[in-house]
Amino acid sequence: MKQFFADLHIHVGCTDNGTWVKIPTSRRLTVRNILHEADCRKGIDIIGVVDCMSPPVLADLRQLLAEGMIRVQSGGGYLFEGGTALMLGAEIETAEADGKQSHTLIFLPDIETMTAFSATMSKHIRNIGLSSQNAHMTLGNLIDIAVGFEALIIPAHIFTPHKGLYGSCTRRMANILSDKQIQSLAAVELGLSADAMMADRIAELSELSFITNSDAHSPDKIAREYNLLLLAEPSYQELALALARKGGRRVATNYGLDPRLGKYHRTLCDACGHVEIENKTVALCPACGSKKVVRGVFDRIDDIADFSLPQHPDFRVPYHYQIPLGFIPGVGKVAIDRLLAAFGSEMAVLHRATQHEIAAVVGEKTAAAILAARSGEARIVAGAGGIYGRMLKM
Repeated sequence: MKQFFADLHIHVGCTDNGTWVKIPTSRRLTVRNILHEADCRKGIDIIGVVDCMSPPVLADLRQLLAEGMIRVQSGGGYLFEGGTALMLGAEIETAEADGKQSHTLIFLPDIETMTAFSATMSKHIRNIGLSSQNAHMTLGNLIDIAVGFEALIIPAHIFTPHKGLYGSCTRRMANILSDKQIQSLAAVELGLSADAMMADRIAELSELSFITNSDAHSPDKIAREYNLLLLAEPSYQELALALARKGGRRVATNYGLDPRLGKYHRTLCDACGHVEIENKTVALCPACGSKKVVRGVFDRIDDIADFSLPQHPDFRVPYHYQIPLGFIPGVGKVAIDRLLAAFGSEMAVLHRATQHEIAAVVGEKTAAAILAARSGEARIVAGAGGIYGRMLKM
C-alpha cells in the first residue's frame, strides 16, 4: 500500500466563465485553480470537490477532460496532469419533519454518474447550479436515492451548530435513520471544531471511520484539515475500500486543527460576546440574558455524549493536531511563498522539513513557531460563535 494525503471537502466559488456556484466563496476557487493549488502548493494527493452536482461545474469538468488536464482513472475518479487525484462530490442540505437541517457529502465515481444524479436531484432542488442547496427531503430519503447510485455517503461537519447532523439536527442518528440507512454511511466528517477524542464519546459512531477535511471556501484554506490514506492507487474504488477498512486499505491518520481553533468550539452569546465555559447547557446568556446563544461543539457533545470519556474502537486511527502555516502568527504570505519555494509544498514543510532547514529559509523565530504548531505545543485561545480560535505568539 502507498500513502496519500487527502482533503475531501473543497468548494467551488465560480466556474471558468465566472458563474457563481457558492456565495460567499472566493472567485479564485474554480476547479482548475483548485487542482493547481492542491497539487503545486499544498502537496495534497487526493481532493474531493463537493459542488460537482452543479451543471456549470460539470461543464467545466468536461472541458478539463477535453483539454487533457484531467484523465479518467479505471478505478473511478480523475487524475490531474500534475498527479493529484480528483473525486467528484456534492454537498446537499436536507431537513427533517421538524425543520432541522443537516449537510451531507455524496461522492460518485465519474462525470456520467454525477450527471445522472444531478438530473435526479434537480427534481427536488430548485437551484441545482448552486452549492449546498436544500433538497426538500429528509436525510433518510437522500440516503435511499444515493444508495441507488452506489454513492459514498458522508454526513458533513457533524457537530457544528449550523447544519451539522448532531450539532443542529438530532441527538442520535438512530432517531431519524433506519439501521440500514446508518449502515449505508461510508464515514462521518468531524468538522473543524471537533476531534476523535470528542466524537468517540458517542456510541453509535463506533462502527464508522472518521475523516477530517478543510471545507475550504478559499484557496489558502485547502488542506487546513486532511487525512493520510493507505491505498493501492488514488482512485474512487480504493477510497471506498479505505473508508470501509477492507483489503488492507484504510484511513491511517486524521490531521485536524486543534478543535479550539475551530470557530464553533465553545458557546458564545451573539448579543454581548460572552463566551460561556461553565454551564454547558446554557439557554440564556448569563452575562446579558439574551437568547442569542450559539452552542459550541465542545458543549453540545458534552450534552449528548453516551460516555464521559472516549471509547475508541480498535480500528480508530491516530488524530494529530495540525496547524496550517496560515494560522501561525508571524507566518505571512511572503514567508509561506519562501517556504514553498524551498520545500515544494505545505505538506513538505509540515511533515518533512527540519527546524534547522526551516530556520535557514525564514529565521529561527518563525521556525520555532512552526515547530510548536507541528508538535502540539502551541498556546491557543478557543474559537466560539463563528469566530475562529487563534494561536498565540511564542
